[in-house]
Amino acid sequence: MRASRVLIYSHDTFGLGHLRRSRTIANALAGTGEVEAVIVSGSAVVDRFAFARGVSAVRVPGVTKRPDGSYAGLDPQVPLPETVARRADIVLRTARDFRPDLLIVDKEPTGFHGEMLATLEHLRARDCRVVLGLRDVLDAPELLAPEWERKGSSEAVRSFYDEIWVYGLSRIHRPLAALPVGADFADRTTYTGYLRRAAPPPRPDRAEPGVAAEPFILVTAGGGGDGDGLIDWVISAYEADPGIPLPALVAFGPFLAPESRAAFLGRIARIGRNVSAITFDSEIELLMEKASGVVAMGGYNTFCEILSFDKRAVLVPRTTPRREQEIRATAAESLGLARTVLEADGRDPARMAAALRALPDQARPSRANIPDLLGGLDRIAERVRALNAAAPALALGDRA
Repeated sequence: MRASRVLIYSHDTFGLGHLRRSRTIANALAGTGEVEAVIVSGSAVVDRFAFARGVSAVRVPGVTKRPDGSYAGLDPQVPLPETVARRADIVLRTARDFRPDLLIVDKEPTGFHGEMLATLEHLRARDCRVVLGLRDVLDAPELLAPEWERKGSSEAVRSFYDEIWVYGLSRIHRPLAALPVGADFADRTTYTGYLRRAAPPPRPDRAEPGVAAEPFILVTAGGGGDGDGLIDWVISAYEADPGIPLPALVAFGPFLAPESRAAFLGRIARIGRNVSAITFDSEIELLMEKASGVVAMGGYNTFCEILSFDKRAVLVPRTTPRREQEIRATAAESLGLARTVLEADGRDPARMAAALRALPDQARPSRANIPDLLGGLDRIAERVRALNAAAPALALGDRA
């Protein structure tokens, strides 16, 4: 029997989150030996990640989110509408060539600027099963509802999607609860649990900073595109309190602005041995596994890693342009999974220094004893098998 073919769409307009989540799912499914997967990604760094046997990636032209929330193509010579048209064409051609049994769309039901609509229509006509995969938190309800209305997301879900998978637990957050949708959405929604991460086998040429040989705090800003505030605050804490017991290793992320990186490196050099930095590590799970504690903004993937490696963590969420991280961090603290430090309460270096000093004595996330917290990958594999075994999907004209 041939392997099931799974196509995963990851629009990747900002940061690393969508690609890393899609890669985790694809690698896990391919690891069962039952699935061949293709990820369509707009990430500029997709080729810097390793994929499991049976997983490949197709890159579409990149776009990026500006500070004001608008978007632009990575190639300034190409107007955004032309970039979107090129992306849509590549996605559709990939779907026609790969002929998937299952399509998983990450977060955006219609794709970036509607670029998935033609592919959705094509695959539904071929009886391909279609799933919308959502992280645990999308945004504040008052912001999410008008966004989905503007993009036609709810209608797209009704027209094209068989199931909705939320990669989290309903007791932590219900991302679609505030939308004006009926029971049909609830009936097709599965809360999978979070996606467990594991440290990959290190590359033969892997080299780690010396600080990783001893107890240390890993400070990660994810992709780094919006990590200036977190990094500045942590460095300020070490500048104000040189006696913080554990040294920090700061992972800037590949999208931190070069001028910010240069300024931070200058300050780190003046601090001395207590703080060191790297730009990017595609195997950051290996550093996470070794760290005594983690300071992070609380994006979805980093949160999964904190839970998977059972790390004490301080979360410093961003609050604009989305409140996703703040909602997740607040829920995590209420359940005893992490400590949250909000910038709105003041960016005094002493506050951060106190949190860093207390970090080694925090309870680990596992002490919260939350059932099925990290069952996401197993649950996804179950749903893929169930969808493959089910009758063919309804034709478009038969859908409600």
